Amino acid sequence: MTDNDKTATERLRLGGWLPSNEEHLARYRTDLAEKARARAMHAPRTSAVEDLVALLSGDPVLRMDMTRAIDQARDAGYVLGYSSIDELMVIIDYVMTYAPPFSETSLIHCPLNAVLDWPMCMPSGYALFRDPALNQQLKRVLNCWCGFLSGPHSREHLNTSAPNGWFSPEADEKIGMSQFVCDTDKPYWGFSSWNDFFTRRFREGVRPVDGPDNDKIIVSACEAAPYNIQTDVKLTDTFWIKAQPYSLLDMFSASQREVAQRFVGGSIYQSFLSAFNYHRWHAPISGVIKKAYALDGTYYSDADSEGRDAGGLNDSQGYITAVAARAVIVIESDDPAIGQVGCLFVGMADVSSCMIEALPGQRVAKGDEIGFFQYGGSTCCLVFEPGVISSFVPQPPFDHPPPVKVNTHIATAR
Repeated sequence: MTDNDKTATERLRLGGWLPSNEEHLARYRTDLAEKARARAMHAPRTSAVEDLVALLSGDPVLRMDMTRAIDQARDAGYVLGYSSIDELMVIIDYVMTYAPPFSETSLIHCPLNAVLDWPMCMPSGYALFRDPALNQQLKRVLNCWCGFLSGPHSREHLNTSAPNGWFSPEADEKIGMSQFVCDTDKPYWGFSSWNDFFTRRFREGVRPVDGPDNDKIIVSACEAAPYNIQTDVKLTDTFWIKAQPYSLLDMFSASQREVAQRFVGGSIYQSFLSAFNYHRWHAPISGVIKKAYALDGTYYSDADSEGRDAGGLNDSQGYITAVAARAVIVIESDDPAIGQVGCLFVGMADVSSCMIEALPGQRVAKGDEIGFFQYGGSTCCLVFEPGVISSFVPQPPFDHPPPVKVNTHIATAR
């Protein structure tokens, strides 16, 4: 491994979804592989993983690209914990009944991202993880895991025991459970599943809405750190290049050209969610829901302009707004001068589902809940019509900034 490669492995991964230290990840992958092999000796594969195996076995191009991506990562010196597609499938099947533990030193919120971390940014990995058939099957696999995380057997680490317990003193320093609705006198503090814990709600009054009666005050839709601000956005652009400019038609989808067209020349505020943060979405303005729809897309696709980089998926957040699985909600403001605001909630890596709660025709007040990320890394874009925004409160450069609280003032309309 070259010095440049070593530097890449030590990069800080935004949001804390994976540890920055590659040695921690290598140990994690090796340990996961050992547990997976032990389980495979007595447990049948889940049907979703069986179907993934069948897809890769039956498609010579996918099989070739997957094999080459694994080989390229291993040849570059990375410890994967597997050396073939068959061994990788054993690990993926194990993850279908895996509930993430807490860890102070090597937190792995996204186990499949950790397993695929290097193959997905190898030369053969770029086309592989953009393939529609593969992503459709990965969606089934992730939904299978989501089903486990939504059930009672996923509560293994919802306890106060260190070092793995999510209610231990060490974890509480990161999360601050007193802010959230829970009952310490009940088993698992009242949470019915891992996903119930992951999508925990703030207690009343913990996140007050800035300027509730002032339509000019636009608030953060998520508990998320600023990632980028761009003005004069185009209908179509080369989102796959290094700068990753936003491409509105690709973000909203070709079938929604009329929606995308209204934002041409406007501005975008993008932010990313951290591992320990709140994962529900709130309306940034008051108004009426005009559009609400989900788009299928990729889960582990990096922008190849980022090169071989452990932080590639994080650094591809502009790119993934056009290609990743995402939810789109468009709100028409009560203030005609603001017009419509597009809200894109984008799944990254092990995201299982983007759940829309607000439907077309429904009126929402600023700060009302409109949906949530059920699990996994995620990023959010607010898209504004041209001439609407007077100023943004967060200002670049955004060098690992702290999260902006949900419902907090992030932009002022003219």
